Amino acid sequence: MLNAQKNESTSNRKTMLIIGGGIGGLSTGCYAQMNGYDSHILEMHEIPGGCCTGWEKGDFTFDWCISWLLGSGPGNEMHQIWREIGGLDGKQVRHPEIFNIVTTAGGEQVRFYSNPDKLELHLNAISPSDSKHIKQFCDGLRQFIDCLKVYPFLRPVGLMSFWERTKMMASFIPYFNLIRKTITVLMTDYSKKFKHPVLQEAFNFILYEKHSNFPVLPFYFQLASHATHSAGVPEGGSLELANSIEARYKRLNGKISYNAKVQEIIVENNTAKGVRLSDGQEFFADIIISAADGYSTVMKMLKGKYLTPIYEKLYTQHIKEPEMVFPGYFTVFLGVDRELFQTEYCTTYILPDELAQRLPGIRHPSINVQLRNGLYPELAPDNTSILYISYFCDIAPWRNLTDGTEQVSKEKNGKTIHTLPIKRGSEYQKAKKQAANAIVKYLERFIPGLEDSIIIRDIATPMTQVRYTDNYDGSVLGWQPFVESGETLEEEVKKNGPGIPGLNNFYFSGVWATTGGLIRAAAAGRHVMQFICKDDNKKFTANTEETATPPHHITLPERTQWKRKQPTYFKKNTGFRALKSNESNTTINTN
Repeated sequence: MLNAQKNESTSNRKTMLIIGGGIGGLSTGCYAQMNGYDSHILEMHEIPGGCCTGWEKGDFTFDWCISWLLGSGPGNEMHQIWREIGGLDGKQVRHPEIFNIVTTAGGEQVRFYSNPDKLELHLNAISPSDSKHIKQFCDGLRQFIDCLKVYPFLRPVGLMSFWERTKMMASFIPYFNLIRKTITVLMTDYSKKFKHPVLQEAFNFILYEKHSNFPVLPFYFQLASHATHSAGVPEGGSLELANSIEARYKRLNGKISYNAKVQEIIVENNTAKGVRLSDGQEFFADIIISAADGYSTVMKMLKGKYLTPIYEKLYTQHIKEPEMVFPGYFTVFLGVDRELFQTEYCTTYILPDELAQRLPGIRHPSINVQLRNGLYPELAPDNTSILYISYFCDIAPWRNLTDGTEQVSKEKNGKTIHTLPIKRGSEYQKAKKQAANAIVKYLERFIPGLEDSIIIRDIATPMTQVRYTDNYDGSVLGWQPFVESGETLEEEVKKNGPGIPGLNNFYFSGVWATTGGLIRAAAAGRHVMQFICKDDNKKFTANTEETATPPHHITLPERTQWKRKQPTYFKKNTGFRALKSNESNTTINTN
């Protein structure tokens, strides 16, 4: 760790402490090192990545995060960020032809191709009477594919000059009407324009879950990214993405310490000076950045003392209101002793109400089911399969089943570990098992013989997310966009930057400095360093590692076209199967 000596310098800021080693913290560290700062990341877990993680269970590796990665392909500013921080270097990036399949409770299917020509043909086959509205949607997607090329990610709007903003706005002129229409109409209203009830329902679940407050624009953004090979999945999965960025950070001479849980941000004379860990150690630096959970940072580490009117509204009011923060997930991993040749990469099943009512905390009556080894074959043994099943989940029912203990720190092998298993009681375990069993039983109608083929399973709830990340209510994405909380935060950052007015030398990064998603967490690291460089009168710089090899891409055909043999275009023996290292234990207990 950093030498625990207090740095008294008040000018020429050089040293930096970054709280949290998720994607936001790792990205912040990389850009800090690129700009001449001496940074040190403090992470409470034993491995990097935060919510971008995976773990081993028997012979399987269960990947918990990346179902798509915005910016996985070139031709947009998102991709440049991943290249700068080394996340995709040398990897194979895989792109299925279909973004998602929605299966209704009655068994009808809608296959959401991201290719607008294939999508239009498929939708017209379902409902010829909706051809006019279908053409309108697909024409909008065609236009948005071009719009994606000018979408800004590299520079925060709050730092743009008048001319930079003017140039940015001018680049959107050809797409003005499209953006205006799609950002002002909710998908829940747009979908009602279809005559066919299956299309009315299915369009709401394009993005796996139903996002009641999302307008049409993010649906276009996602499909357009997928169509241009910029929403694929990277070889090795979520934890390997985090490991790759950590490796880039270390090559830039950054420091990272694990099992280091920050309990308090030390403040003197309204200036952030350092941090105090849960074991009492204190570390000091010129700049303190929190890429950790926003609520924990503001209300616990800073003890609620620096609540401007905006942050008071966000962290005492909005955060407790429905739909202002992304929820957590209930997830079930199944290791299956056979190859599921007829199972698609990704399907959202809209559930009968009777089943949905038996799933604690479910937000909307649907589950998303992914054939994880279809995209990540290196994470499963030969002749086996991994199913990843999830639904948006409120924490309250699970919290009510426990004794109130959500996270503990204990000594193990001479180290203080903050993520050890917690005995949550028989009622909690019973509820987990009943929910998983109900889901498996339902899926039997689509995957015959599934229950008898399961050789290992793992179940996680939002309580699991709290234990491993300390995120508020197990949220994986922080503030929701397109609602008052997310819009309030964005306006605050544009006006005052990613800090707290009245508190010097402190900044936010990660998803709580923006609105959700891995690329936004990574971009937040780039953005916060631009604000810091401006404050320090330094020119911001960023670069791709000179020796880095760009990723290469493959398109995966529909699984209904597969023969009963794994395609040869997947890499074999890449080394990504062995995700454990001498320093990292990736076996996770999901209580």
